[in-house]
Amino acid sequence: MKKISELDNGLRIVTHRMPEVESVTFGVWNDVGSRDETEDINGTAHFLEHMAFKGTKSKTAFEIMQRIENVGGYINAYTSEEITAYWTRLLSENLSIGVDIISDILQNSTFESKELERERGVILQEIGMYLDDPGQMVGDYWQRTAFPDQPVGRLIIGKKEIIKSIKREKIVEFMENYYHPKKMVVSAAGKINHDDFVDQIANSMLKLPNGKKNNRVKASYAGGEYREEKELEQVHLVMGFKGLDYYDKDRDALRVYSALMGAGGSSRLFQEIREKRGLVYGIYAGINSFADNGTFQVVAGTGKNEIKELMPVLCEELTNSPENLSEEEIEKGKAQLKASILMGMESSQSNAMKSAYQLLRYKRLIDNEEQIKSINEVSKKSIERVVKKLLNSNPTIASIGPVENLETIDKIKLRFN
Repeated sequence: MKKISELDNGLRIVTHRMPEVESVTFGVWNDVGSRDETEDINGTAHFLEHMAFKGTKSKTAFEIMQRIENVGGYINAYTSEEITAYWTRLLSENLSIGVDIISDILQNSTFESKELERERGVILQEIGMYLDDPGQMVGDYWQRTAFPDQPVGRLIIGKKEIIKSIKREKIVEFMENYYHPKKMVVSAAGKINHDDFVDQIANSMLKLPNGKKNNRVKASYAGGEYREEKELEQVHLVMGFKGLDYYDKDRDALRVYSALMGAGGSSRLFQEIREKRGLVYGIYAGINSFADNGTFQVVAGTGKNEIKELMPVLCEELTNSPENLSEEEIEKGKAQLKASILMGMESSQSNAMKSAYQLLRYKRLIDNEEQIKSINEVSKKSIERVVKKLLNSNPTIASIGPVENLETIDKIKLRFN
């Protein structure tokens, strides 16, 4: 059972009662992320998230972690382009500890200088680890190329030179300017009583930031190419197109298409490119949606000689797929999405996150029946329509490795005309 309440300050609280479990996942999801940054403070949203666990007026960084872990709980946070979340999972009897910790870090973090400098070093190490991982880098370079010179195309983690120099005041200002109760959803799932939980939140979150800034720039897909010659064993490759935002009526058709093309060992791309031709170890397709734009991507890694065969085959599969899809394949794609929804119901973490995202994106909760009905309505015709729209956009290609045998982007574009 799900229930929603809203406090006088606009803070929304949603619970999903799961009586069969003993734990509860609880967190605060904020409609704030890296795309709210200006270029000079790129990486601040992520830096702020890191600093959340580094001390409050009443607790040291160690005490924050210790209080959660002493009762067998887990606490974490993450930052994306549009969302920053702080969440914990504990036994239901210890929920008050989680509420105390999360509310404390959102209202009373001190951003103490020594902790900030230590965490600056941690993030710089994280950036270094990222720079040593071409499989990770190629995806971020793809995003930057698809959305050039705009916040949604920049690295969530930030640039090394900005992280090295950013001042404490900028991090504090970001929280004060962009965090606001009306941008937040408090979500909990598990063994929980809604009314008791609302009372806890109402009594503990009285001094949340009240930021009024909104610098979010509309995402504008451009497309293009990033190509980096590097001495590696493989070419790391991402190819994709303009996708759909969260609100597009064809989004489920694109999700079904993505699943049947590149999700799992029986998918079209896996069967044709790995199993039949042996050109890759792994290949998959996926979508990413924002409030005002989206993408469809195919990700693969292949050898410097195999890349010559891979690109023509990949382009051919994408070009021919809408017309020659079988009803059996379409039903398989639908089944994968529906199973994911129903299996996710077994996880308190999944349920808490889903409720939060639905309220932030759609301003309402969407039940399983409505989601499954939308998936069932996907047809071959709707898939053909969405793929035509997809392939008519300018492709984006990013590659890192021994790329001398990779076709030029102009030649690849011709394969879709």
